[in-house]
Amino acid sequence: MTSSPQPSPSRGEGTSLALEWRRPSAFPARWMGPALGLGLAAFVLWNVLSLQVDPARVSRGLSRAWIVFGRAFPPDFTRWELLVEGVVESLQMAALATAFGILISIPVAVMAARNFAPLPLYAAGRGIISLGRTFHEIIVAILFVKAVGFGPFAGMLTLTWGSLGFFGKLLAEQIENIDRGQVEAIRATGASRGAVLLYGVLPQVLPRIIGLTVYQWDVHLRQSTIIGIVGAGGIGTTLYNSFARYDYDFSLAILLVIIAIVLLGEVVSAVARQRIQ
Repeated sequence: MTSSPQPSPSRGEGTSLALEWRRPSAFPARWMGPALGLGLAAFVLWNVLSLQVDPARVSRGLSRAWIVFGRAFPPDFTRWELLVEGVVESLQMAALATAFGILISIPVAVMAARNFAPLPLYAAGRGIISLGRTFHEIIVAILFVKAVGFGPFAGMLTLTWGSLGFFGKLLAEQIENIDRGQVEAIRATGASRGAVLLYGVLPQVLPRIIGLTVYQWDVHLRQSTIIGIVGAGGIGTTLYNSFARYDYDFSLAILLVIIAIVLLGEVVSAVARQRIQ
């Protein structure tokens, strides 16, 4: 016995069957989104009003800026000896800080990898990395200048300390994401913990270490031009002294040299990454 076909609902009928799609919301209630937007707008407006921007003060500042720019042209390269000395110091600081920072950061990164370090050692490693990322380079540079005196040695120590937070954190995360199969295969042979790290972990993270080393050197090269402002050596010290003497034409020459150094670091970094890949 065949069943007769059921009539399909005509247009306009069965309205309850039609579902209206709505974009999912990140908020439990619809009113929370607009309320959050209004709150953020009010917060931004409050910050703008708290700056107390004075149009007259801005106008005076712009006029003084034009005077400074006018006195800066053309740039003065006659004191090239000071430029070369500052550039060499910056390059030395960046190279030594990168080398020492990596040597210190690798064992700290192993300590901060949860899949290899026991909980107390893991907490100590993460604490060292967090401490290295807490303070800005300028603050650390001031502390080292007070401790060891003015000069590039304080700058090198500052940049080395900064490597703990940057290099150590990224390398620890890379170690935590390695292939466990290769590590377990090395352990199955009865290898010691050091052999496991050498033959099971290092081959997997070595490309990352090389890439981070090149990038860390690039970062240190830029930072060496900044921390010199507080007396930590490098081309930044030469720049600060030129501004203090109102030698704006020489300051412009130093700025152009800094730009050239940073561009050179970008080129070297890009070439090294291409060869690594």
